Amino acid sequence: MKDVQYAVLKKEDFDDFISRLSNLQKVVAPVARGYNNYAFEEVTSGDRIALPYIPTILPPKKYFMPQRETLAEYDFRHRADVKAVVYYERMILFGVHTCDLAGIHCLNMVFSRRPKDYNYLIRSNKIGIIGLECNDYCDEHANCALVNASMPSGGYDLLFTDRGEYFIAHIHTQTGDEIVEATKLFQPAGKVHLQELVRLREAKRKIFRNEVEIEPREIPELFDKTFGSRVWKEVGERCLSCGNCTAVCPTCYCFDIMDEGALDLKSGMRVRRWDSCQLEPFAKVAGGENFRKERSDRQKHRYYRKFRYPVSTYSRFFCTGCGRCSRTCMAGIRLKETLNALIEEGMPKVWKKWL
Repeated sequence: MKDVQYAVLKKEDFDDFISRLSNLQKVVAPVARGYNNYAFEEVTSGDRIALPYIPTILPPKKYFMPQRETLAEYDFRHRADVKAVVYYERMILFGVHTCDLAGIHCLNMVFSRRPKDYNYLIRSNKIGIIGLECNDYCDEHANCALVNASMPSGGYDLLFTDRGEYFIAHIHTQTGDEIVEATKLFQPAGKVHLQELVRLREAKRKIFRNEVEIEPREIPELFDKTFGSRVWKEVGERCLSCGNCTAVCPTCYCFDIMDEGALDLKSGMRVRRWDSCQLEPFAKVAGGENFRKERSDRQKHRYYRKFRYPVSTYSRFFCTGCGRCSRTCMAGIRLKETLNALIEEGMPKVWKKWL
């Protein structure tokens, strides 16, 4: 759709859109997996897609950074032969929330730094993204306004905004334009549609308000002041070290690498799989020493990895406000409650200002 930045797709054409898109390449979208549970899965029709939905059990990072991935294969039966392996699949991710768009952006920054992770970068270049704007909060666990993830800010090829009887689509890249052209179901957005989009964004600024009693710019100072806080001990006493919080986080990227040999002991593969800083063996080093043995230290490290360390390196938070860690924690540890407890102890003047 040449020279058109915004287009409109009628809801009555949505199922046809997904069908046509799936004929071009694999389409993955959120589907219902029981009460209030959703997961990204392959779809071929629009009737399987859950709209609206709360964040999926696992974020879409599982397609960019698989839970288990072969990095290399070796075979020493005849001669020393080791070859690097990169598995990828072309696909379109549909319905990616702004919090998960922010998570993918964080991973892009991490894996683009030297030494670059070419497995990740090659795979990410094969994935098209159609975002879905959130018009309201998913549930009480979300904190997307705190981390500036409630409004769309790029990272997609197309962005769908639900306006009742139709979607307004922002065409952001050449890939997005090609999708619009190939499916042949869109119409150029008119002035009334763009005015409706402006009104929605104005309403969202009133809906999405800071969920924690602190200004975002003051959060690094808060963590500088509360490194030795009693809050970490209290959270550590509750933590079960299950690793759920890191497994579902859109920006956690720790992994372990191991060699898996065949029975002949002469061939095999090198694989990597997701790991978690919340698991007790994670910080064990030679001699059995563990520099993060206590659960309180591991929980503290997780929070600092979201709100303090990335600010120094990347000038942004690595929490995207999706609420998954709070939703899946079996011990009932809630991110917003922890932050408010830190504020009350470390920055009481800020706390009183919000009362």
